[in-house]
Amino acid sequence: MKTRSEIFEWIRALAIALVIALVVRYFFFSPVVVDGPSMEPTLDDRDRMVVNKFVYNLREPKRFEIIVFHASEQSDYIKRVIGLPGEHIAYENDELYIDGEVVEEPFKESLEDEQAHYMETDPFMLELVPGGHVTIPEGYVFVLGDNRNNSTDSRRFGLVEIDSIVGKVSLTYWPLNRIQLMKDR
Repeated sequence: MKTRSEIFEWIRALAIALVIALVVRYFFFSPVVVDGPSMEPTLDDRDRMVVNKFVYNLREPKRFEIIVFHASEQSDYIKRVIGLPGEHIAYENDELYIDGEVVEEPFKESLEDEQAHYMETDPFMLELVPGGHVTIPEGYVFVLGDNRNNSTDSRRFGLVEIDSIVGKVSLTYWPLNRIQLMKDR
């Protein structure tokens, strides 16, 4: 009798653990693998990371956060938020202009000289990207890959709907020598 009771308790404990794991995975955190070089040098191809899926239920995305979003039904993209609703975005002489004012991109400062070429940005303005918006409408953000010369991003496909965002990249965990909490700035 005691054996059946113990087996039942183990099955119940495992079932509860499985339900908790599924809830956490589905609603709060999800593992993602980087596919391609568009976020180099910040994220390398095949890096593994954890995405916080819950944070945008509490607040809107912030500038310079790295997000994962549904680019299509088959694929998700990983990019950095550059522009927020109500803003006008432009790049000139490799400087970010938001509403006509230069805005520093602090994540660039941590790069060594040999990596700086990844984030060199060719000139453009919001009106010339798909959609032809003068300012970013409510419910959308403008995103760029950190590897600006090798990234399919808002310059090519237009603005990203906030509702299509899966979550914010919180940390990388693989390979082990690249474990880090992701900083927005």
